[in-house]
Amino acid sequence: MNPPILYLIIPCYNEQEVLPITAPQFLAKICQLRDAGKISDDSRVLFVNDGSRDGTWDLIRQLAARDPHYLGICQSRNRGHQNAVLAGLMEAKDRCDITISIDCDGQDDINAMDAMVDAYLDGCEVVYGVRSKRDTDTFFKRFTAESFYKLLNAMGAEVVFNHADYRLMSARVLKEFANFKEVNLFLRGLVPLVGFKSTTVAYERHERIAGESHYPLSKMLSLAFDGITSLSVKPIRFITGFGVLVALVSFVGVIWAVVEAGLGATVSGWASMTSIICFVSGVQLICLGVIGEYVGKIYLETKHRPRYIISERTWDDTQKEDN
Repeated sequence: MNPPILYLIIPCYNEQEVLPITAPQFLAKICQLRDAGKISDDSRVLFVNDGSRDGTWDLIRQLAARDPHYLGICQSRNRGHQNAVLAGLMEAKDRCDITISIDCDGQDDINAMDAMVDAYLDGCEVVYGVRSKRDTDTFFKRFTAESFYKLLNAMGAEVVFNHADYRLMSARVLKEFANFKEVNLFLRGLVPLVGFKSTTVAYERHERIAGESHYPLSKMLSLAFDGITSLSVKPIRFITGFGVLVALVSFVGVIWAVVEAGLGATVSGWASMTSIICFVSGVQLICLGVIGEYVGKIYLETKHRPRYIISERTWDDTQKEDN
């Protein structure tokens, strides 16, 4: 049996500071795995430029011109991390046997790839990279991240605890995953839905090697909300249950008011009436907001717009592809 062809899928957005450091590391890992007989020499490092505004794409082109193990594709505009990863996976699925997606910033331990490839050779089609600890995170980030995973699982979404987007996927899984046409992407929740034999590999996440994080709190919250609304309808069910509860309480209040009026014991109370109106109005607005979020996602899905558009490739700058 010939060694499998591995493609590293590396999304890049404004990474001109860190790319010269991590690119040689990725290539060295490819060569190490090749020399160990675990992967083929046809394996490649595939960078996905997600509409960077700095010199990232120029660096990728230079790397590709210098060594054939480097490849690059460029999106026509910035479409977000999840879409960039998807573009790389879909581009690679017909060219390789396995892919490993990993961020460009050097925080994920590349040595975990050895165990991932070993797990694939042992028969696993999907291997999830799972953080063994979160010592590099602030208390707030650690608490909110772990709470998010627990919340997703409580809502019925199948996600791997403490797993982000560092994972190995076989070409067989990728071809089935291509049938998932969601525009609202949350890959760490979609991949488990494909099935196939899977396992996890623990690793330690380090500090960013260079540059600044391009994933601030606002983007993390947006991704978290996308994950919940893309994978679960329980928020709507919660609204229904909460609405029934408020209706029951209100019904009891109506009975109480009628009884008090019949006994002639009513006293006009501006404060109590205002409190009730404000409470019910606030609940209604929150419920409408959640429902509106789902309606908005349905609206986006019905448009069937491409999830990514590749404008350039290092091996053929004239080709274009939509998906």
